[in-house]
Amino acid sequence: MRKKVEVLNERMNKQDDTADLAGRWGCLASPSPFLSDLVFTSASGSYVYDQKGRAYIDMISGISVSAVGHRNKHIGRALLRQWQAYSHVMVYGECVLPVQVAVADALVRTLPSACDWRVYLTPSGSEAVEGALKVAVRATGRTQLIACHKGYHGSTLGAMSLGSDETYKQAYRPLRPAVSFIRFGEMDDIAHIDKQVAAVFIEPVQGEAGVRQAPPHYFKALAERCTSVGALLIADEIQCGWGRTGTFWAFDALTFVPDILLTAKAFGGGMPLGAFVAPKAIMKTLAYAPPMGHLTTFGGHPMSCAASLASWQIIYRDALYKQVPARTKWWQKNLKHPLIKELRSAGLLMAMELDSAQHASAVLEAAKKHGLLMDSFLYCPEAIRIA
Repeated sequence: MRKKVEVLNERMNKQDDTADLAGRWGCLASPSPFLSDLVFTSASGSYVYDQKGRAYIDMISGISVSAVGHRNKHIGRALLRQWQAYSHVMVYGECVLPVQVAVADALVRTLPSACDWRVYLTPSGSEAVEGALKVAVRATGRTQLIACHKGYHGSTLGAMSLGSDETYKQAYRPLRPAVSFIRFGEMDDIAHIDKQVAAVFIEPVQGEAGVRQAPPHYFKALAERCTSVGALLIADEIQCGWGRTGTFWAFDALTFVPDILLTAKAFGGGMPLGAFVAPKAIMKTLAYAPPMGHLTTFGGHPMSCAASLASWQIIYRDALYKQVPARTKWWQKNLKHPLIKELRSAGLLMAMELDSAQHASAVLEAAKKHGLLMDSFLYCPEAIRIA
């Protein structure tokens, strides 16, 4: 057996063999993945390395995941300590695990203290969305949902139902019914939220639309409308949260507090972890009639929780996120070129919009050849993502 493993490892160190096996056994998410010609074997800090030893600067943090860098030593030590104690021992919520409690406590410390928050840990952002969708319907007794045009909340069936773009939905219908859409940032559309609506899903900063923002008075009016009709306001901070925008949560700068908060990506410190968070009065509905209203095997995995807690210590306790405004100004000052029509920035989540999707694609290819990893956006292919 050991000899077979050694042979396999030796094959994996040959780039051609690895790429061939990936194409043979892997299930591709698109016909020609942008980085399919690269085989990464290590990473450190802001750099990832291929099998030839070439370094690439990760300009997108693994799509907003690696907020404190690859192979961060503080997170590495936390993972080792947790592994030496235990890894997976029980389905989430069936016993008390100190590391899960510590993560929930740390997360709640970042939120307004007026609410009696409860945290449900999940393995990913999409699953956080699914859990929030269920608890919103259960807590309100309503079925109608509202989301925003060009919003993105994930690709599981419930989360996909909250996306407005038929390009990604039509092949998988029927999806969840009773979902309608409003225009992000448009005051007039708030009137469409009525007493039939269970919840409104919104990103405080729209990510896949190309880093789109709305003013604080819009969110204030949105929150007031939801309160007046009894709908829940759900803030999806899976990409824009956890310090990336310069406040710990993007909603901190927008004068509203959501009824339910969604987090993932950077929340896991490089490990798979998400959560939906709401006051006890909302979350308690998952516990009865029927009990166990939401279950997950790997939600709150102890290793992921250890990484998350270490990430929280760096970003929140040590206030790394407070450096974001100054670093944002550096990018805004230096990132200039005649082809750049607009640089939109929500802190260190940025969209560099060019004059066409073709030019953006050409820049991404050229950047890769020069050792820079960047990406575009699902709903804004003419812009380049920097995170």
